[in-house]
Amino acid sequence: MSGDSTRCVKAVAAEKIPGSPMQRGPVFAAPYQLSADEGSESDTYARASNPGWRDLESALAALEGAAGALVVGSGMSAITVVLRSLLTAGDTVVVPSDGYYQVRAYARERLEPMGITVHELRTADMAGEAAAALLASAEGTTVVVAETPANPSLDVVDLRAVSEQCANAGAVLVVDNTTATPLGQQPLELGADVVVASGTKTLSGHSDLLMGYIAASDADFLAGMERERALSGTVLGPFETWLAHRSLGTAGLRFERQCANALALATLLETHPAARHVRYPGLPGDPAHAVAAGQMRRFGGLVTFEVDSAEQFHRLVAGSDLLVPATSFGGIHTSADRRARWGDPVPDGFVRLSCGIEDTDDLVADLESALSAL
Repeated sequence: MSGDSTRCVKAVAAEKIPGSPMQRGPVFAAPYQLSADEGSESDTYARASNPGWRDLESALAALEGAAGALVVGSGMSAITVVLRSLLTAGDTVVVPSDGYYQVRAYARERLEPMGITVHELRTADMAGEAAAALLASAEGTTVVVAETPANPSLDVVDLRAVSEQCANAGAVLVVDNTTATPLGQQPLELGADVVVASGTKTLSGHSDLLMGYIAASDADFLAGMERERALSGTVLGPFETWLAHRSLGTAGLRFERQCANALALATLLETHPAARHVRYPGLPGDPAHAVAAGQMRRFGGLVTFEVDSAEQFHRLVAGSDLLVPATSFGGIHTSADRRARWGDPVPDGFVRLSCGIEDTDDLVADLESALSAL
């Protein structure tokens, strides 16, 4: 396999046609001109298909090792489109109890009232005996949503093991690959049926757009999801499509630096007296390291730790020149987010650190100075 940056550049490369642009610009159109030979057009109306989507979807499918991909308006759109297309009354869905809290909220507030049974499992337990027993006893279609590494716990699920369990039970395994990205792990290669992700974060990487996508190794599997996208209107606009495609070419370079910065900051944090409960799958002593090392090529740009209180978190950010207080992650700036603010079941001083692309030595020195001043 080629290196990450080579893969990203090749994924967004235009066809080699002399005199044509090296990269297509945004295509601003809603309706397209129709032909007398009805049904022969590539595009008729932009909510159904358009050339910008095809360029971006082709690039994402190449990076995920998928037969096809669909882009949607956000990461939450990706997961909700998948769940709506797969589940009906009487079915079962399993979601991570330590993953992104809005997925649990959607399952409880929208799916449960429709007669869909919702179970929550910790990421670390999804490949265990209790999970296997749950899958064996579930009625109807069962969908398992695994987020790995989980956000914000950074725990990791053994994707080979959980995919085998799902296959034995006839369940569909959907993996949220947002934190790892396809440059960090390939869930489809490890047995997943569907990948969802927020492209808002690392892949687009400039904190300037919302975007999600769905990928699968079986193109037929995407047909129902494509229909749901068209009917629900959870689509990506032309300018965001172009921005994401343009940004994708540098994702390999950015992700390499983010991962290097994450390991350096995690190494600092695990020995600093002001930080506790440091989690990063790339640390040899992390509880998830053994499983992560067996399925991940890179360990991602997120680090979590705890300080004493919310007030101490704000002092930490105020004492830093480089930390930006912001939610979301994966951008070029290193940012810090106090996750208890948003409803995650974590201590008040729990910090999710999203490592940017600053020079590693500068970032380490800045964080050490801010920690030492607490």
